[in-house]
Amino acid sequence: MTSLVGTGVLLRFNLRRDRLMIPAWVAVNTLMVLSMPNILKGMYGTEAERADLLRQVATNSSFRALIGPVFDDSLGALTAWRVGVYAGALAAVTGLLVVVRHTRDEEESGRQELLSSGVVGRRASLTAALLAAGVASGVPALLVTAGLAGQGVMGALAFGLGLAAVGMLFATMAAIIAQLTESARLARGLTAGVLGVAFVLRASGDAASTDGSSVLTWLSPLGWLSQLRPFAGERWWVLLLFAAAIAGQGALAYVLAGRRDVGMSFVPTRPGPSVGRLGTAGALAWRLQRGSVLGWSVGFFLAGVVYGGLTDGVADLVGDNEKAREIFERMGGQSGITDAFLASMTGMLGLVAALYVVASVLRLHGEETSMRAEPVLANAVGRLRWASGHLVIAFGGSALIMLLAGLGFAVGYGKEVGPVLGACLVQVAAVWVVGGLAVLLYGLAPRVAPLAWGVSGAVLLIGWVGPALDVPRTVLDLSPFGHLPKLPGGDIEWAPVLVLLALAAVLVAGGLAALRRRDLTT
Repeated sequence: MTSLVGTGVLLRFNLRRDRLMIPAWVAVNTLMVLSMPNILKGMYGTEAERADLLRQVATNSSFRALIGPVFDDSLGALTAWRVGVYAGALAAVTGLLVVVRHTRDEEESGRQELLSSGVVGRRASLTAALLAAGVASGVPALLVTAGLAGQGVMGALAFGLGLAAVGMLFATMAAIIAQLTESARLARGLTAGVLGVAFVLRASGDAASTDGSSVLTWLSPLGWLSQLRPFAGERWWVLLLFAAAIAGQGALAYVLAGRRDVGMSFVPTRPGPSVGRLGTAGALAWRLQRGSVLGWSVGFFLAGVVYGGLTDGVADLVGDNEKAREIFERMGGQSGITDAFLASMTGMLGLVAALYVVASVLRLHGEETSMRAEPVLANAVGRLRWASGHLVIAFGGSALIMLLAGLGFAVGYGKEVGPVLGACLVQVAAVWVVGGLAVLLYGLAPRVAPLAWGVSGAVLLIGWVGPALDVPRTVLDLSPFGHLPKLPGGDIEWAPVLVLLALAAVLVAGGLAALRRRDLTT
């Protein structure tokens, strides 16, 4: 057991470092789930409305691909259907981020080598990282179980355990990939890529069958979560699939961790390009972030295609349900259900794009705290020039992915190319405000920079749940997205867009000014 010496100390240290990130992700996921029963009760309050919903989902393969099959008409079962896939995906993202942060990130920065020189076991860091991921997965599971117990104790327990299991499955997967790669960025990207494949497999399987019996569904851990069937005759044996996968992946991660040196990887890193191709700060920033830009670009284009393909069927799904129509109109405007759906979906992609811009801006934070920025700045490269290279990728990349989302909508919907493209691009103004706030926080001090994740999480929560709960307008206006014109269908109002762009410019300028005046992290 000497290989686990120091695990407790490292766990407390990890949780202290994640005292902002984990609560933010937990709050977003938990509130999204627990708000859904009341929303669904207002939308489908009668048995006839719920029966009609089940019939519509059974006959609409596009919506099954997007959300999954529904197995019962109770509020609990409808909640698990409506948010299960997305809550599971958020749990998976939380797990993989926590593990990579406390394993490969630590080795890449050199801190792990310093820790290993003390009384710390060989596998203590990996164990502490997995335990931290267990906390990040277990807390929302407990909250969801307690919050949904009124809909059925066994169903709530199954749903909570399923969410925790998805989080830990991807946490152990990230632990394996972190042993294979030498870059934290690549470890996060590959694990996120596996999550994307899991979503595609589940979507393909659910589109092909009404009960989730497709082989493709069973090849996806997200499909396992729906096949657990909370509140609809729970299949407890599905948890054994999760347990076997988690145990197998965890064991493999421990074997790999004991067979390599700190800082090394099993898959060697390719030699970098010639110096001429990395001769500028911008070229270096592009080299570091090009994989992320490519991944987000592909994801947003495919999301646009999927949402665009759903547009023609949304009127049939909503039908005469006034509550559902009101929610779409609060999210997307009152110009008709089709335009309201397009506006709400482009708005949702804008909210997700805010996560991209924060992650890209905080790449500066990672470069500084890992001390890779210091050698660059020791040459004839000023701070503003160095930061500008990354900010061009962050802000330009957010505009690019929204443009590609608009093109995806055009491909999937096949109508109104100009209006839907404009609806996507207008979201960029609000996305840049969130990015500008991230620049300001980073410029003020690296230790407050992670607060940008909390801001993006709050914006996501307001935009996602706020309209469904019919929260006051003053709350919605706390988000920059609440001030954008509702397109397509509405009239373009340039004043709020220009104000948001000006605010983003002021925030970026303030952040860069603060960066010039403070000391770098030592």
